Amino acid sequence: MIQQRGNFDWLLKELADGVPGIHQIVVLSADGLRIARYGGDPDGADRVAAACAGLQSLAGAVAAEIPGSDGRMHMVVIEIDGGYFYLMAAGPNAYLAVLADTVAEAGLMSNRMRDLVLRIGSHLTSPPRRDGQTV
Repeated sequence: MIQQRGNFDWLLKELADGVPGIHQIVVLSADGLRIARYGGDPDGADRVAAACAGLQSLAGAVAAEIPGSDGRMHMVVIEIDGGYFYLMAAGPNAYLAVLADTVAEAGLMSNRMRDLVLRIGSHLTSPPRRDGQTV
């Protein structure tokens, strides 16, 4: 059920087990490539990762318009019909995305995601790419 580069599968499972209602967790690079996933199918995780690249860019652009902001996106929460989508910065050029149903409690989710990022954020870092190659 878990596909990833690196060995943090148990941490993603721990997040899923700790917050009721999680359907899928995706760790992605800033350019929308899936690094790891828990739950869901690989194609769905790839689509989520690709969509997140645009969303984090949009959120950063909006953040830049707030006086005093450094223009970086920290967390985005979207309420959708039947659930929630969470996207959190997880290290340089890396993000943590979670899809959950309405059972998931937003405060618990954001706290657990933040705890996970603090514990392994440096391991979630994705190096920049040039012409499709890791630099």
